[in-house]
Amino acid sequence: MNEVKRKVKSFLKMNGMDYERIDVRKEVEIFLEDMQNGLNGKPKCLEMLPTYIPMNDEIPSHEPVIALDAGGTNFRVAVVHFDDNKKPVISDFAKYSMPGMKENMSREEFLQTIVGYLEPVIHKSNKIGFCFSYAMEMMPNGDGKLIRFSKEIEVQGMAGRPVGAGILQALQDAGYKDEKKIVLVNDTVTTLLGGKAAYDDRHFDSFIGFILGTGTNTCYIEKGVNIGKLGESGKQYENMLINMESGNYSRSPSGRIDEEFDKLTVDPGHALFEKKISGAYLGVLAGLVLKHAAEAGLFSDAFRERYQKVEELSTIDFNYFLRWPYGNNLLAALCNETEQKDRITLYHLFDCLMERAAKLVAVNLIAVVLKTGKGQDPSRPVCITADGSSFYKFKNFKQKLEHYLKVYLVDDLGLHYEFVEADNANLTGSAIAALTKLN
Repeated sequence: MNEVKRKVKSFLKMNGMDYERIDVRKEVEIFLEDMQNGLNGKPKCLEMLPTYIPMNDEIPSHEPVIALDAGGTNFRVAVVHFDDNKKPVISDFAKYSMPGMKENMSREEFLQTIVGYLEPVIHKSNKIGFCFSYAMEMMPNGDGKLIRFSKEIEVQGMAGRPVGAGILQALQDAGYKDEKKIVLVNDTVTTLLGGKAAYDDRHFDSFIGFILGTGTNTCYIEKGVNIGKLGESGKQYENMLINMESGNYSRSPSGRIDEEFDKLTVDPGHALFEKKISGAYLGVLAGLVLKHAAEAGLFSDAFRERYQKVEELSTIDFNYFLRWPYGNNLLAALCNETEQKDRITLYHLFDCLMERAAKLVAVNLIAVVLKTGKGQDPSRPVCITADGSSFYKFKNFKQKLEHYLKVYLVDDLGLHYEFVEADNANLTGSAIAALTKLN
């Protein structure tokens, strides 16, 4: 069995895909450099997008906010307020289809659909917080200009135009004359804010929002004076939430198969970090690694012949095999028909890719904790609100990640963190953003 693992590691090393080649301390320094370059507005680095939303300690109580959450499939609407204990109270919850998901629509149709979703609650508040999980350029007034839709959403005429202003105008056109105000936020920002609200009775030193699902992203709190690309206007903010767009990080170590895989995607050269760790990509990448491993003779001829008939591996296939290598799934079934050695080889191969993903995420989070300058007091750790199905469902991912964080962050640097999970973070975070920005 040890010989099988040795061969797997040798194959990965030959292709630059081994997790051992990742020097955490060195990679953290490179990641930090890229963060700072992004804050200073330099090209070809992390985007480090300013949100123009400060981190306030106080959340107003008993002030209702209409909260919207536009995801890939669903569009959620609710009214949110915070009680005397600063706990979120959600009412009037409704879930609809995301407009533009099932059919291509115009900008006018898109905005009119959202107005229809808002009608049952529009009288509940004049403040709207909107978690808009699509690429947008944030504006100082809290609105955001759509850069592009993704996740198969098709709406014509939206790109380059403020989303919030469009909704407010559509409300006016529909006869709602009360003056409304709206704030748009990214889902990583709402994850951070939602975590703060869920654990308001805890004493954390700082807050980070981290998503690892279909994609990945990170948000943290930065001092206004450190956001060089904002010039003098940045100094008006004591602090500001930064949407890092960390899935687009491009300087992590890439192997030969990473580079081959990137060329097969719809956006070669983009989202290079995301393509190594997230749910949209990891299974397909693992399938390509498996193909090369079979060609290199790591598997029996029978397994190689059977695997050649598999069109494409999904992340679900990848994770199902790691969780149930003897279960009712595609790869376990292939192994049932060949040698037991194939099953062991496949498990080691996939487990090493999961180890690499955990190590890369550790580099990301260690760099961000360091950038906050917080976490030295173990009684007041940095709160990392984590969201996303991949983070919680990948086999052994969180366990592997916490190993690297303990070794390199806690033991090596003396900095402390705690992962938390928050329910309805997008809705509560949107409400906090509106209360923070619009008061």
